[in-house]
Amino acid sequence: MTTNQIGLEKKDMSAVIEKLNNLLSSYHVFYINVRGYHWNVKGEHFFSLHQKFEELYTSLQLQIDEIAERVLTLGGTPLHAYSDFAQHSSIKEHKNVFNGKECVKGLVSGLQELIEEQRQVSAVAEEAEDQGTADLVDEYVQQQEKLVWMYNAFLG
Repeated sequence: MTTNQIGLEKKDMSAVIEKLNNLLSSYHVFYINVRGYHWNVKGEHFFSLHQKFEELYTSLQLQIDEIAERVLTLGGTPLHAYSDFAQHSSIKEHKNVFNGKECVKGLVSGLQELIEEQRQVSAVAEEAEDQGTADLVDEYVQQQEKLVWMYNAFLG
């Protein structure tokens, strides 16, 4: 059998699966960063930022699950160890951040990194004629571009 369960050529999916696993790793590190912002933010914007960070990490949980399930759909195995996440993530840990504006700057930086990485995933997926993966990450890009604009507006 040369095709996977959804009719795509198995040999063509290895690059897509690798890119998705790297993206999955970046999402996990970003999720942990956003949880840290939620827990540790202090200052005059505490109430609004605390709530916004919770909304974002809740959304990230769903996206992490969708990305992992896409890897499985394509016939791969999603990465699932923190050591793998640390090794394959394009996003670095952002520890001990308490100032609201610094949290938002870290959030914007992380979103920008995810957007760039997702554009690369989309290009590789389209090359492999994997429209499902391209559509999935393109939808995330649209949502995150708006968030970058909104959080940058907050920063002034």
